[in-house]
Amino acid sequence: MATKLTTTVRLDPEDADALARARAAGHSASDLIRKGLRIAAARYYKRRRPPTTGLFVSTSLKLGDESELFRELER
Repeated sequence: MATKLTTTVRLDPEDADALARARAAGHSASDLIRKGLRIAAARYYKRRRPPTTGLFVSTSLKLGDESELFRELER
């Protein structure tokens, strides 16, 4: 297993409040930050992978795939 880097992230008050609400809803702060980083930095990975958070799951066939939201990042 790869070693993980430990770093400090400074959050604006509204981001800290949103993170606290997400933690209260049962989400891990570390996982949310990692998923957000993957989306924001998707174009900088050496081996590109489609950004996905797994947060948006739908059984409706009328809705598009989550990866369609990030098509511009692949260009």
